[in-house]
Amino acid sequence: MKSFNISIEHKCPQCGAPAVLEETDRLFACPFCRVKSFLPENGYLRYVLPFPDSARNPAVYFPYWRFKGTLFSSNPAETVYRFIDISHQGTESEIFPVSLGFRTQALKLKFALPETTGIFIKPELSPGDIVRIAEKRFSDKRAGGPVIQSFIGETTSIIYSPFYVKDKLWDAVLNRPVSAALPEDFDLNIFRAGKPDWTIDFIPAICPACGWDLAGERDSLVLLCKNCDSAWQPAGRKFGKINFGCIPESGEDFLFLPFWRIRAGISGIALDSYADLAKIANLPKVVQDGWKDISFKFWIPAFKVRAQHFIRLATHMTLAQPDDEIKGIVPAGTMHPVTIPVSEAIESFKIVMAGFIKPKKDYFPLLPDVRITPEDFTLVYVPFEEGHHDLIQAEYQMALNKALLATAGNL
Repeated sequence: MKSFNISIEHKCPQCGAPAVLEETDRLFACPFCRVKSFLPENGYLRYVLPFPDSARNPAVYFPYWRFKGTLFSSNPAETVYRFIDISHQGTESEIFPVSLGFRTQALKLKFALPETTGIFIKPELSPGDIVRIAEKRFSDKRAGGPVIQSFIGETTSIIYSPFYVKDKLWDAVLNRPVSAALPEDFDLNIFRAGKPDWTIDFIPAICPACGWDLAGERDSLVLLCKNCDSAWQPAGRKFGKINFGCIPESGEDFLFLPFWRIRAGISGIALDSYADLAKIANLPKVVQDGWKDISFKFWIPAFKVRAQHFIRLATHMTLAQPDDEIKGIVPAGTMHPVTIPVSEAIESFKIVMAGFIKPKKDYFPLLPDVRITPEDFTLVYVPFEEGHHDLIQAEYQMALNKALLATAGNL
């Protein structure tokens, strides 16, 4: 399924200049006043679809959940994946259309704010409900189907679509009726409604520790301070400091890719140390003295890339268990932005384990009952040498085609 990013019209929070943001944009640099601001999600974002001047003022905005993400499904034979991008009614109704269709591809949305005129129907379905709807619709229902399923890299938002009522329900975007004659007893008051109670709270992109400008790309979820060597991610309406570092590498021909290194408590299967990993993954190595003292850690890409390559990188790095010295400094080379939060990385744990456990007939039946509790994490930038077509990590024998990163923006 082809994906696309929503475009949103907004104004610079500092000077009020008009701006167009992409759905994945988090760091906004105003081209007029040059002030940088960060847009935290704070749950999920809310948008309204615009309507043409020729249409009547809408009587009501109806909510639709928009869900985008990759569903990974693992069974003993394989791991399959499916990219999903759907919209669905936020409140069940037989009168309003079930979905938005493809109109968000062509229209520039706006944020739903308290000053937006109109009546807004409140969604009755929760974000968890739309995830369950997507799981039910796209789950593998074959006999002997997947034991482990997980969404990774999902984005959830509410899009309000404008309608007005005459003898029929009219779509204000298309300016045409979308229903047959309405029942005589039809009453909009049956829906819970009210003004949007949600506001956009941009955070100044300034280091809380030293006051320096924070650095990042438009879609960065983590910003870096090159002055005091610190990393920050949103925590409510401010920035919170996180542990980070890099595997140092000198030279200009390196791109540093971010990975979440996560230590977790695991019950239901023995995977606490590197010795346990060597056994459960049936690594072609003789267990060495001291391996039981090396704690096992997941290494999950902190950037979006197509599903099969995401799992390949996560599995390979987790099996490698890098033990290089990690320096808490911002690397001098080019850094790829963090586009997957640590919460999403955690969702991939069982899928990654399903890929390396051997023999599967012994270990796979245990996975549904395995409990994994994250304990601490560090963001680690790993150097990849830039070749003509590929990024190469020679020490860990990994390669990634550079085109895969360039086309990952819509995931």
